[in-house]
Amino acid sequence: MERRTALTTLGALVAAAAVGCSSNDTAPTASAPSSTGPTPSGGPSSPSPSSASPSTGATPSGTPTRTPESAHPVSLPALMAKKYDGRNLRLDRVLARNAAYTRHHITYASGALTISGILNVPSTPGPHPAVVLNHGYIDPAVYTTGRGLAREQDYLARRGYVVLHTDYRNHAQSSKDPRSELNLRLGYTEDSINAVLALRTSQYVDPERIGMFGRSMGGGVTYNVLVTQPGLVKAAIVYDSVSTDTVENFNRWTRPEAADAGAILRAYGEPARNPEFWRNVSPVTFFDRVTEPVLIHHGEADSTCPIAWSRRALSALTAAGKKATLYTYPGEEHSFVAAWPTSMSRTVAFLKQQGV
Repeated sequence: MERRTALTTLGALVAAAAVGCSSNDTAPTASAPSSTGPTPSGGPSSPSPSSASPSTGATPSGTPTRTPESAHPVSLPALMAKKYDGRNLRLDRVLARNAAYTRHHITYASGALTISGILNVPSTPGPHPAVVLNHGYIDPAVYTTGRGLAREQDYLARRGYVVLHTDYRNHAQSSKDPRSELNLRLGYTEDSINAVLALRTSQYVDPERIGMFGRSMGGGVTYNVLVTQPGLVKAAIVYDSVSTDTVENFNRWTRPEAADAGAILRAYGEPARNPEFWRNVSPVTFFDRVTEPVLIHHGEADSTCPIAWSRRALSALTAAGKKATLYTYPGEEHSFVAAWPTSMSRTVAFLKQQGV
């Protein structure tokens, strides 16, 4: 059973900052609204827009507190001004093959770095629509190529999509970036942007039909891409995302646990003392820049990334005049089990509706 909230208007961290959702994270379960049973078509309802996030006062104003040209180098406005040239997509070797698709180990360029990943290419004639997948947090020390969204990689490829699952910098065979944590993992956003640009050069891909999919920490990466490079993709899907207010992510994971917390605070200051910096690394601040329709899935029993974060993201997007839909799933936790097939069916229907 599930709930959907949808709003359409006339008018879209850090891969979730220096944070990530993992199966080891714990948090109080967000209170869920009472369920009235399945709502497969679900009438739209109007949530009360949240004009400011509780921790930084970040608002979807669309006006950066600094212009991109004068932005702090660790900020979303800096990523807005940056030039990207994702290139050198190389299919290194075949990892697996079945009747539906071939799975390749790949690399591509992200600035001066080389990023690894996997590419699933359908067996049917192309060019095909494509989806870039942004995975959630997995300790880089144990991460292996393509790990994190295995179900989604297979599901989408079997339905005719070229799937590029990026490993991000510092993962698997990707180049190392020693400043990644201090830079609040904003490099992951660059790697995702360059993945789209690299895909556009592939003979297997229709460059006008590319979407993006992010789960957990990868949801934060996806929101960052949408606000820094509007128009890069045609549609975006996020599952059980981290908060769009980076301070909430920092306070939840980095401050109490990470060795990097002290260095980050020395570099950028406490949020209460330097709110401008923290607003400029929070995608919610720039939601009026989003141009793509956004589909959000979130389990109501998620104790890792509270469902309140996705409800506030929906409110902020719709308050900014954007097209966004939220499905909530009673009883589903962060891993998504029983409702996963339904959510993926809706995901593919959404992509097709958007021409992807």
